[in-house]
Amino acid sequence: MAPAFVVLGFALVVLLSGLVWLYGRLSWPGLLLGLVLLAGLAVPLVRRRRAVLRRRRGYYRWGELQHRDEQGLAEAAARMLRRDGWRVRYEPWEGTPRLLCRDESGRRLDVTFRPGNGTDDGTTSAPAPLRAAGPAGLGDEIRLVVSTGAFSRGDVLWSSRQGGVHLLDGHQLQQWADGTSLGVLLGD
Repeated sequence: MAPAFVVLGFALVVLLSGLVWLYGRLSWPGLLLGLVLLAGLAVPLVRRRRAVLRRRRGYYRWGELQHRDEQGLAEAAARMLRRDGWRVRYEPWEGTPRLLCRDESGRRLDVTFRPGNGTDDGTTSAPAPLRAAGPAGLGDEIRLVVSTGAFSRGDVLWSSRQGGVHLLDGHQLQQWADGTSLGVLLGD
């Protein structure tokens, strides 16, 4: 923590020295020019910091999700799950990311990821609701497959034959990233 304060103190001394130098050279217009330059530098930094904080809280824009690989998508989904009240544990399976989750009521969630299938705009022709597939899985565990693209008819048929499998396509992923709770998408 002390090195951060040293760097911050050094930065403040440099900035104040620059403003004093400008004031000495150009008087009030120099001081005004220095303050305008500082404001011009501060605005992009504040915007970037807000975006970082928004993502840490589990809110994403579609452009931030659509080009992520499976690992990046898993990290984003873990933050969104924590935002929705789930305890998340990262457990890779056969080299792919996998999240095992539990909420306060004891429900379990197994989340896997699938790369998008070329749909880059986050929309599908007719976004279907999140699909509950058959009876509940083993021990009432909910299995969720997340993709930035759309699922094919074969994927939907496969999931309907499984127990407790839900498919989350790009459209629903965008809704979830915007702040809609996963419970709402699951129909809880």
